[in-house]
Amino acid sequence: MARLIVEHPGLGVSIQDQGRPGWRKLGVPLSGALDQRWRAAANVLAGAPKEAAALECLLAAPILRVEQGPLRLGLAGAFAGTLVRDGETRDIESWRGLLLQTGDRLALKLFRAPGYIAFSGGLDAPLALGARATYARAGLGRAVSRGDALVCADAEGEDRAAPPLAVGAGPLRFIPGPEAFPPETLETFVAARWTVRPESDRMGLRLSGPRLAHGPEGANIVSAGVTPGVIQVPGDGQPIVLRADGQTSGGYARLGCVISADLDRLAHVLPGEDVCFAPVDLAEAARARNLRRETFAAWRQMLRPVGGLDEEKLWSENLITGAILGE
Repeated sequence: MARLIVEHPGLGVSIQDQGRPGWRKLGVPLSGALDQRWRAAANVLAGAPKEAAALECLLAAPILRVEQGPLRLGLAGAFAGTLVRDGETRDIESWRGLLLQTGDRLALKLFRAPGYIAFSGGLDAPLALGARATYARAGLGRAVSRGDALVCADAEGEDRAAPPLAVGAGPLRFIPGPEAFPPETLETFVAARWTVRPESDRMGLRLSGPRLAHGPEGANIVSAGVTPGVIQVPGDGQPIVLRADGQTSGGYARLGCVISADLDRLAHVLPGEDVCFAPVDLAEAARARNLRRETFAAWRQMLRPVGGLDEEKLWSENLITGAILGE
């Protein structure tokens, strides 16, 4: 097995995987990566299973030193950094696999959250309730600290790279309900641009904008089930959109739920930025989910060896207008 030492843990760095489905009935949130597609993409670049655990970086990336190699990292996100090997330094870009050898030191910078660092074969971390995901509020999973040893499989195959996997644009799509709000409330919600407040975290995005009026049941309801993507409207009329660490039940009226195809996009909205929303029906949500899967499959087809010859692109170019025979 290969090993890395965490020389600096960064900020907002945690081990995340697909989360803990099946435990919500006991009050355990799903957790897992905020952007599951980018985590899966990092795993593909590292040569790991799509479902494997990786490092999620939300504020500052870590500095890693290879104690035992070789191993491969997969970098998905707005990373740049430097690799020091045998006293020589070279620049590293993101959206690629990176083969590391014993003694290598990698210092990464994160220019925009989130970013994901995956490891060859998958990051080996302790299981808690069937997952390696970190849920700090309940002490589940393992925090990343200075001096930690990260263990993964030895590297196989070649480094590959691909273009960045697109996040998506336009309004966040949601299905209205289940609570009844006045029609003008839904109109206001859809027409407004909402600013993400600084107190937002992995549990939810807190939004600021026009005050939303409640329906006849008011802001507080009998506690009911909620999931990532649910849009709650508390008494101040300012919506909260739940994210991966969102609780399993809540007592605020629910205006709607962001569709599964757009959940990953919630990871890319930062404090001070604006978001807007658009209502859709179940049929549109299903089409968006299928398109999301097709887009990821198409992205995988774009993987190419790092520094290798792209023969398909070469033959598509008109390199010369004639040929010369020299004997």
